[in-house]
Amino acid sequence: MSRPHPSRSLRALFFLLCSLLLASSVTIEAMAADSEHIKKEIPQAHALGSGTFRWFGIAVYDAQLWVGKDGYTPEASGKLGQQPLALDLTYARSLVGSKIAEASIEEIQKLKLGTADQRKIWLEQMRKLFPDVKEGNHITGIFIPAEAARFYLNGKLLGEIKDADFANAFFSIWLDKKTTAPDLRQKLLAGSNG
Repeated sequence: MSRPHPSRSLRALFFLLCSLLLASSVTIEAMAADSEHIKKEIPQAHALGSGTFRWFGIAVYDAQLWVGKDGYTPEASGKLGQQPLALDLTYARSLVGSKIAEASIEEIQKLKLGTADQRKIWLEQMRKLFPDVKEGNHITGIFIPAEAARFYLNGKLLGEIKDADFANAFFSIWLDKKTTAPDLRQKLLAGSNG
């Protein structure tokens, strides 16, 4: 039985290594492109933490929290603080936009944030803004302190809701100490003081 020539084995190994390096550079470039809109919104943005939200064991989305150079420190009152932040949700399954809006309002109501009238307005605003998503799509929410919440789909601007109370209530779904997903909150805040 003849052995492969050593130079062929080396060429095959070299080809394999080049292929792996090319694949990893494409992945790194894609990841950088996915966060461009975040870095435009938040100077010196970096990922603080990440985790997966599961519903009865089924993965619904992966979440990643981004903060600026000042990090994240909530106010003593429980409000989010004065630092901008971004929450990027990459969906593991298809979901209807209106259902995302309704689930968000349910979570805000569980936290007892906003009045009934405010929540009704917020629900309608989110229904108009949130699109249906497919597996792999990501919606990024940008918290603009004391001003608004801005939303992107796959890095493209969807719009914003200019209401400081809404912005605080929406991001509190994940960051409030009374969230219904405390394990996810802990993972999102892994690198913070919050």
